[in-house]
Amino acid sequence: MTEFDALQLLREIEDIGRDGRRGGYSRHVFDDAERDLRDWFVERAQRLGLRVTTDRNANLWAWWGEPGPDAFVTGSHLDSVPGGGAHDGPLGVVSALAAVERLKAGGFVPSRPFAVVVFAEEEGSRFGVACLGSRLLSGAMTPDRLAQLTDASGQRYIDVARDASLPEPGYDAEALSRIGMYVELHVEQGKGLVDLDSPVAVGSSILEHGRWRIDVRGQGNHAGTTEISDRHDPMLPAAAAVLAARRAALVRIGSRATIGRLEPMPGGTNVIASRVSAWMDVRADSEADTRDIVDEVRAAVIEAAAAEGCEASVIEESYSGEVLFDPQLRDRIATTLGGVPVLPTGAGHDAGVLAAHVPTAMLFVRNPSGVSHAPEEGADDAAVQAGVDALVRTIEDLS
Repeated sequence: MTEFDALQLLREIEDIGRDGRRGGYSRHVFDDAERDLRDWFVERAQRLGLRVTTDRNANLWAWWGEPGPDAFVTGSHLDSVPGGGAHDGPLGVVSALAAVERLKAGGFVPSRPFAVVVFAEEEGSRFGVACLGSRLLSGAMTPDRLAQLTDASGQRYIDVARDASLPEPGYDAEALSRIGMYVELHVEQGKGLVDLDSPVAVGSSILEHGRWRIDVRGQGNHAGTTEISDRHDPMLPAAAAVLAARRAALVRIGSRATIGRLEPMPGGTNVIASRVSAWMDVRADSEADTRDIVDEVRAAVIEAAAAEGCEASVIEESYSGEVLFDPQLRDRIATTLGGVPVLPTGAGHDAGVLAAHVPTAMLFVRNPSGVSHAPEEGADDAAVQAGVDALVRTIEDLS
């Protein structure tokens, strides 16, 4: 085992960003843990002889040779959801570093520009928009929308980025034009590879998905002195939204609707909330199903709010249609790897954002539990090594 073995690299960062309250890891863009991971990546990449730069959107680029057009790019992200697993994101980064070390040791020299990338804020856990680094780079986010992005404490993304000494974030035509193709390795966020008894697969598509913010405004009051009949409690319409999301998804095969974050204000145990905000994630096989689910939830919230004497709104924060990865690239990689399975996914990725602009593909690595976005997420050692092997063979074939 070398110092750039993927398992060794994962061990090096296993104490960064541990979450003692939730379990797992909490690593969010520009926080201390994420900055430590970025510093670790820069040091490791430089020890491999790669030249590291940071673009205007906080994405890190480690170049093997000179930057240039039509580059082969691989990588992933280092941030996490709150209390996430150790592999979601970092596995793709450490596998890329391990692959470069093996290729260099074998005397391989890429015939085209080559880079390992770390995209910023892929999970959207701090500023609410998933794949923020790749969305900004590719122009998928308008300046007006960017100006509105704030974290839970009210800090604006553009101010936090400025404090990090970054130039003004936004569309980066130069960086985008350098990407000839993008191949992202990621731990599978489901049980597909367990069922297929295969350590790796090639991605075929990403389900339609989006995020909506639900705000219900009522009257804050005393929990002990306010009669039930006198209450305007926004928690009831918020609860109606949770139940409506489950009902709407159940009747549409292949759909998912989740309200995983709910914030009452002011948040006291003996206080009737004055406002409740909730965030809903919806994914489906078609835009029609996605929109129908949202419409059903919106109707349930509005009806429950009216009955409780509250006001409610449902606002779209982000939306992505179905992504089909480049079929020629997908098939070529699957053939190079000896006919490995081809799998769709319900999880969003930077590769899905870039697919609208450049040929993209994904490699999935087996997750024995099938659990993701939770501490139980993982990948067995043999599958991790198989993923690095697959990435090495893919790089040799395509670059």
